[in-house]
Amino acid sequence: MSATIAQASVSLPAEQAENLYKKVFWRFVPFIMLCYVVAYLDRVNVGFAKLQMSQDLGFSETIFGLGAGIFFLGYFLFELPSNLIMNRVGAKLWIARIMITWGILSACFAWVQTPTQFYVLRFLLGVAEAGFYPGIILYLTYWFPSHRRAKVVATFMAAIPVSGIFGNPLSGWIMQAFHGSSGWHGWQWMFMIEAVPAILVGIAVFFVMDNSIRKAKWLTEAEKDYLEAEIRADQKDKQSPKSTAAVFKDIRIWHMCLIYFCIVMGQYGLTFWLPTLVKASGVVGDLKIGLISAIPFICAVFAMILIGRRSDRMRERRWHLIVPSLLGAVGFIVSAIAADNTVIAIAFLSLAAMGVLTCSPLFWSLPTAFLSGTGAAAGIAVINSVGNLAGFVSPFLVGWLKDTTHSNETGMFMLAGMLVVGAIAILRTPPKMVNR
Repeated sequence: MSATIAQASVSLPAEQAENLYKKVFWRFVPFIMLCYVVAYLDRVNVGFAKLQMSQDLGFSETIFGLGAGIFFLGYFLFELPSNLIMNRVGAKLWIARIMITWGILSACFAWVQTPTQFYVLRFLLGVAEAGFYPGIILYLTYWFPSHRRAKVVATFMAAIPVSGIFGNPLSGWIMQAFHGSSGWHGWQWMFMIEAVPAILVGIAVFFVMDNSIRKAKWLTEAEKDYLEAEIRADQKDKQSPKSTAAVFKDIRIWHMCLIYFCIVMGQYGLTFWLPTLVKASGVVGDLKIGLISAIPFICAVFAMILIGRRSDRMRERRWHLIVPSLLGAVGFIVSAIAADNTVIAIAFLSLAAMGVLTCSPLFWSLPTAFLSGTGAAAGIAVINSVGNLAGFVSPFLVGWLKDTTHSNETGMFMLAGMLVVGAIAILRTPPKMVNR
């Protein structure tokens, strides 16, 4: 890649520039990936708890789906203010606060006994975690220009399948091994044990993350100057909304919200209901369900990183999103039709995972190609909060459809349809706006 930079007075040879970005990458990208592994595990482990929790507490599919999804109402309401606060006080303090508070709330799920308690805690968990994901996306724009960002975001978001690879077997093992210990159910132990890493990693944020390039003590002055020049050059030609109010009037933002809503419908439909779908295919035993459930996520890790790198190399964004969206739709449809055949169901659930989970990181190369400054802080938060309303709609709608039709098929067909709508919306995005 060329080492051409924004200002002639700030330059580095190509090899040194590449080594500098590797240095920045390894400084904090693996760490924020760990943060997101913990975040995602605490967000979706309720899907695994369902295997015991629904029966123990007498929760119907609709009650459980509503409780799983209500997280995103709190998330939606507090997303924008959270991101604006982070932009003002800095990532170090705010990300640490987010992680520690959600860890404490996650542990409280061990004492849930009624649907109301379940709903309230899921809502509060959404409030606590609001701002984490868009905050990290915003944080990455401080360090990496657009043409380097898809690979970085894909690596960060590989945390989603990684949390499934390790989290599902871990959750299954905890629920099976600890069930009955000290009079607690296995799902209670799972919530308590899996809450601890969020608090510990939240404390570690203070020692790893820096609020800006200029405050990074591990960079030389010349390296700081170069990185800042790259970011200034990247933002120079962006036609970004200049204020929070302008963000809400920008039709491009609402177009991005539609695309992301469709992607998130597929993403959470998969992650919340995967253990149930695996069980429905004939797999027996919580630990075995957890191990089998890891297969689609393993496939997704490789797809996310490889396609993210290819998208950066070619500087092409739309078709690198459209194709995975359509493959995800095919995966949902065939896995539903062949639900009673374990091998076929897992193979096409893996295809669905590769599709929908690849779309999530690559999507952010679209809005961050034209957002900068305050517009980026507000725009990313609005897109993420509106898009993540699908996290409320998806599990609730899938659960309601299952209760109504007594079949998983209709829910999977609905998710496939949403991915097709998203692919059409991506196709209607002007290539000159996003191919950077």
